[in-house]
Amino acid sequence: MSALSGDQPTIRFRELVVPHLEDALVFARWLTGNRDDAEDVVQEACLRAFASLGEGAILRPRAWLLAIVRNTAFTWMAKNRRKGLLVLGDQNELDRLAETGEGDFSDPPALTPEAELIRKADAAAVQKAVGALPAPLREVLVLREFNDLSYREIADLLSVPIGTVMSRLSRARLLLAASIAEDHRG
Repeated sequence: MSALSGDQPTIRFRELVVPHLEDALVFARWLTGNRDDAEDVVQEACLRAFASLGEGAILRPRAWLLAIVRNTAFTWMAKNRRKGLLVLGDQNELDRLAETGEGDFSDPPALTPEAELIRKADAAAVQKAVGALPAPLREVLVLREFNDLSYREIADLLSVPIGTVMSRLSRARLLLAASIAEDHRG
């Protein structure tokens, strides 16, 4: 085997992790709140992923990597941030408040410079509203809407029942819609 081809763990890393690095960075960015911290988290998560490649079959590499990113982000934030900045909220309260609802977040067509400017303003409002969600709701919303994971994959990743995923997602969508509506009224 040549030095360029790499060994088996390196090959597995390229196959299982590298294709999902952008998703990992997006997820870490939402969890940490900024790109620099997200890059640190993803780097640490990649080291953890590489170290665990020999531990058996990985059936859903994307969900597996995002679970590592999530755990790494929480560990990293607990170690590197003041405790007041790590706000998780009361999960039982969040679950109890969950309601049913769907939001339509389709992008408007950007045919003119004016339409493109409106789209950018709307995207900034959505980003601000998502960032303001409590962490358990934000992570479910990001995993579903931005990372396109299934309810089952999210439930497995977070180690919660699928009903909890559905209720958190519903609550996140309602809060997101209310926040965006409030911004447009004000």
